Amino acid sequence: MKNLPIGIQTLPEIRAKDCVYVDKTRLVHQLATTGKYYFLSRPRRFGKSLLISTLKELYLGNKALFEGLWVENNWDWSKKNPVLHFSFDDMACKQIGLEAAIVKELNRWAKHYEIHLTETTYKLQFKELLEEVSKKHGKVALLIDEYDKPIIDFLEKEDVETGKFNRDILREFYGVLKNSDELLEIVFITGISKFAKISLFSHLNNLKDITLTEKYAALTGYTQEELEFYFEDYLQLCEKKLNIQREELLTQMKIWYNGYSWDGVTTVYNPFGTLNFLDEQTFRNHWFSTGSPDFLVKQMRRLTYYNVENSIVNDRILDKYDLDNLTLIPLLFQTGYLTVKKVDRMTGDMVLDYPNKEVRESMYEFLIDDVSQNPQRVHTGMAIQDLNKAFVARDLEKVKTILNALLADLPVEAYSKQTEGLFHGLVHLVFKYLGVFVNSEVHSSQGHADSIVQTLTDVYIFEFKFNKTAQEGLDQIKKQDYAGKYRADNKLITGIGVNFSTDKKGIDDWVEAVL
Repeated sequence: MKNLPIGIQTLPEIRAKDCVYVDKTRLVHQLATTGKYYFLSRPRRFGKSLLISTLKELYLGNKALFEGLWVENNWDWSKKNPVLHFSFDDMACKQIGLEAAIVKELNRWAKHYEIHLTETTYKLQFKELLEEVSKKHGKVALLIDEYDKPIIDFLEKEDVETGKFNRDILREFYGVLKNSDELLEIVFITGISKFAKISLFSHLNNLKDITLTEKYAALTGYTQEELEFYFEDYLQLCEKKLNIQREELLTQMKIWYNGYSWDGVTTVYNPFGTLNFLDEQTFRNHWFSTGSPDFLVKQMRRLTYYNVENSIVNDRILDKYDLDNLTLIPLLFQTGYLTVKKVDRMTGDMVLDYPNKEVRESMYEFLIDDVSQNPQRVHTGMAIQDLNKAFVARDLEKVKTILNALLADLPVEAYSKQTEGLFHGLVHLVFKYLGVFVNSEVHSSQGHADSIVQTLTDVYIFEFKFNKTAQEGLDQIKKQDYAGKYRADNKLITGIGVNFSTDKKGIDDWVEAVL
C-alpha cells in the first residue's frame, strides 16, 4: 500500500515518500497551455499548495517527478522556465511586517538565481528581480500561494486597519505585474478569500478567476471516481476494520466528507478529512477541528443570524467582497463552511448550504455552545443525541428538560432586551442539529410551524412564543392546520405550544395535544 499524504503539500515529498498522488496533471496541463494569468480561491487544507507545487515542478522540468502521470507524455520537457514561488504563509509577515517580509523573500530569490538587487523599495526590487531572472533564464513562472494571508489574519475589528494597510501594500506589489507581460510565462495566484479585483488586482485586468469555473471544479479535492480509483487499498481496509459493505462505506463517506462544489454540478471530497478518515477508519470530525470559526461565529452572534442553510447569493456579491464590505455569507462560503448546491447560469444566483455532515454537525455544535455560553464546548453533542432518543421514546418531559438545560446559560442580554432573537437562534440550532439524527425541520416564514420533528412513528409540531402563553402557540398550530400535510403519513401527530419567559429565563409554559 502506498502511504497517505497527510499534511504533505509538495509533489517531491509525495513522490519521495511513495504516497498516493491523485493525478490532476491533465487539468494542470490545460491551465498551462490555454491561459496565462489565473486566480483560484479554495478553503484551507484543500490542496492549493500541492497544486502550486505541481505547477512549480512542471515548469522547472523535473520530469522524473511525473513518471506515470498523465502529463509525462504530454509536455515538452525540453522547455524549462525559472520559477518564483511566494507563499505568504511562510513569510513571517506578522512578525516583521509585510513590507519587510516581501523584501526578505525577494532577496532570497535573488540569491537563489545569483542576482544582485540594486533597487531599494519592494516594488522596484520585484520588477528588477523579474527582469533579471527572465534575462538570464527565460520567462518566469510566478506562483503565489496564500496571497491573502496578510489580510485575513487581521479581520478582527481591532486589527482591521493593519489588514487594510497590508492590502494597500499587496495592491502595489501585484501592480508591478501590469507592465511585465513579456517577462512572464504564467501567473497563478491562490488563497482562501476572493477579494474584489478593485481592491487588490486593479491593475491586472487580464487575471482570470477560475474559482467558480465548471471545467476547473475538480482541480482540488477528490471526485468520487478518484476516491474509488486511487484509494482502493484503503477502502478495502476500511471495509474490514469497520465490518461494513462497500456500498454502505461509500454512502457514509459521501455523507461525511463529500459535498463541496463550486459549480453546483461537480462535487468533491475534502482531501484532509478524507485522508484522515482512511488513515484512522473512524467517522468523525477531521477537517473542521483543524481550524476555529471563532471570527465567523462572532459575526453570526452580532447579527443574531444563524439560519444560513440554503442561502441565495449572486456571484456579483463575491466580486465586491472587500475589507470595507465583509458580509457573512460570502465569508462562510470562502472559508469552506458553505458550498454551492445549485447555480442559475442565467442570473448568476447560487444556493449555498453546509457541504456535508462533518461541517454541518460541527458548526451546529460550535454555534450552540457559543449562543448558550458553554465555553468548554462539552456535552452538546451528547445532549442532542439524548434529545433524539427522547423523541423516539415519546418522552416529551425529557425533551422539555433537555431544552431547558440548553437554555439555562443564555447570556443576560437575551432576557433584558425582551427579544426572541437569541431564544429562537438557539432553538433553531438545536432542532437543526437534531436533524442530523432524525428528520427535523425548522421554519421561519409565515404559514409554517416553528419546528417539526419526525421519527418513524411520530410527528411533533412546535410553535414557540415569547412572554405570552403556550396555549397561544398550540392554538396557532390548530388554526393554521400545520398538521394537515402530515396526516397521510399514518403517524401520531402531536402539537406542542412552548412559551419562553424572561422572568424565569427558560420555558415556563408547555402544552401538548394529539392532533
